[in-house]
Amino acid sequence: MSTEEPEPEEEEADDIRYFVRIGQTDLDGTKTVERSLTDMNGIGQRTARIICDKAGVDRTATFGRLDEEATEAVTEEVEGYADDVPEWLTNHQKGYYSGETTHQVGNDLNMIRRQDINRMKMVNSYRGVRHKRGQKVRGQRTKSTGRTEGTIGVNVEAIKEEAEDE
Repeated sequence: MSTEEPEPEEEEADDIRYFVRIGQTDLDGTKTVERSLTDMNGIGQRTARIICDKAGVDRTATFGRLDEEATEAVTEEVEGYADDVPEWLTNHQKGYYSGETTHQVGNDLNMIRRQDINRMKMVNSYRGVRHKRGQKVRGQRTKSTGRTEGTIGVNVEAIKEEAEDE
């Protein structure tokens, strides 16, 4: 009994990478590959599932336990996603300046979205004007929702404060 072997679970726990870096994003290595990929901006569940299938990786495997080859395959699929899928499955079709269809992920997606909104504001398009005013842009109702100015109706807290002061 003095020569105990370590449990196999403890050895596997030491073998895990807690952070897997793809592009400029650190992904959680303790989650499954599919769940971890959805933490990146621009990748949802469907996209993550397609990436796992094309990379030949089990989507239910723990991401931090994958070997280097599998991780590289996933990284390559994320970077080349727009080349392998139909145009309607990407998130940036027909770019304004280049006319190309791309799939942006991470900080690039945020930057492209910000540039598109600023361009709409500069040319005073309908959507740009709505963005400037801070109003809803996508045709939602505004008669009864989306109010940001002060409280409408009875302010119970103010009444209680006045009662306490007297």
